[in-house]
Amino acid sequence: MELVGIKEEAHRLIDRLPETMGWDDLMYEIFVRQAIESGMADSAAGDTTSVEQVRAAFGLSE
Repeated sequence: MELVGIKEEAHRLIDRLPETMGWDDLMYEIFVRQAIESGMADSAAGDTTSVEQVRAAFGLSE
């Protein structure tokens, strides 16, 4: 997401939340949104790790 649109997106996010949400809930929503966008950017850039590589790194069988 481009930096110019972050303020606008934050307003949209807040407007969609229920009135009963607290600060911790808002922080969680922002964190999740940022984590998803970061992961999508990594994926688009080809910066990923295969399931096989993760299993091997942790000594897990398929």
